Amino acid sequence: MSPRTTHHPKAARARRTASPRSTADKSRPFRSSPDPLLAELHADGAYRRFRLPASEVRDYEGRYEVWDRASETALMVREPSPFHELPSQVLAALAERIAEVRGKPIRCYGSMDMAVLGEDGRPRRIMQADQSLYLHPERANLVGRSAMVVGDNHYPDVVLEVDRSTDVRRHKLKLYQDWGFPEVWVDVPDEAPRPRARRGATIYVLTGDGYAAVAESQAMPSWSAAEIHTALNEPRLSEATVAVLERIGAALGQREGTGPDDDPLLRSQRSRLREELLAEELERRARFVRRLLQSRGIAVAGNFPLQVPGFAAASVEAAADAALHCEDAADFAARLRLAASA
Repeated sequence: MSPRTTHHPKAARARRTASPRSTADKSRPFRSSPDPLLAELHADGAYRRFRLPASEVRDYEGRYEVWDRASETALMVREPSPFHELPSQVLAALAERIAEVRGKPIRCYGSMDMAVLGEDGRPRRIMQADQSLYLHPERANLVGRSAMVVGDNHYPDVVLEVDRSTDVRRHKLKLYQDWGFPEVWVDVPDEAPRPRARRGATIYVLTGDGYAAVAESQAMPSWSAAEIHTALNEPRLSEATVAVLERIGAALGQREGTGPDDDPLLRSQRSRLREELLAEELERRARFVRRLLQSRGIAVAGNFPLQVPGFAAASVEAAADAALHCEDAADFAARLRLAASA
């Protein structure tokens, strides 16, 4: 019999409701029903089983799907491929774009350990996702920890599983549901070799009755499953996907009162762009003033009137009036000063 897990009464009451879980509740319990046996996953044919002693699991740096302490056994994808890892890396890059528009960091922790502890406080079972995303990294509280602990740490807002050669829905999704993860994305890549695999993304949101497949993400408001699949699989970022990322970032920012100017990189870029646009606008106005003066037979230097005090702040009307009525360059400057003080 598996060790008994610790439950939180308040979270247990919340689990019986039919509404989706809030990602702000870090201590939701998981069901005490038996987890799928590793043998069941191994029988799938897409996984390879290997021994991983409990004394070595904390320092193990390799990739696996599920580890079980009772048998000291882990499962890994039988035929690992760079195409399996690619979508998770793409999601991290997409999240960075969204975070810039939102004006607040989003963190992806990759295939970090996500553990259920036994009564002795040691990991009883560990699962690794392809990608784990936190909209509020400060809530994750993962610094100095070897794993995200179910019932202790905040859950990731989104967990991504790339279903290239396996069948996550038959196996790992059950664990995610039992452990209480609020939102799981399962993407079958366009180049997935699995026969009869239906390409596309599915968004699973946890409700009181288990996972429900929904059309749009709750963590990333309005991001549809079809848009997610396209973004994870297109060879290069398209204009359509850029527009989607901007929409998602703006929606998240509006919800939290942040925006692009709250992101250090975008703030710097936007400030530099504004300075460049202002410089271009001043040069256009300066050329306009020089042509007016030259048409009246008044000779001025090539950079006039950019060096004239007050020219940058003067309106186009004030600069044109001074150019039309001045007697020379000095009189132009005097008329600008007079207009500014009026």
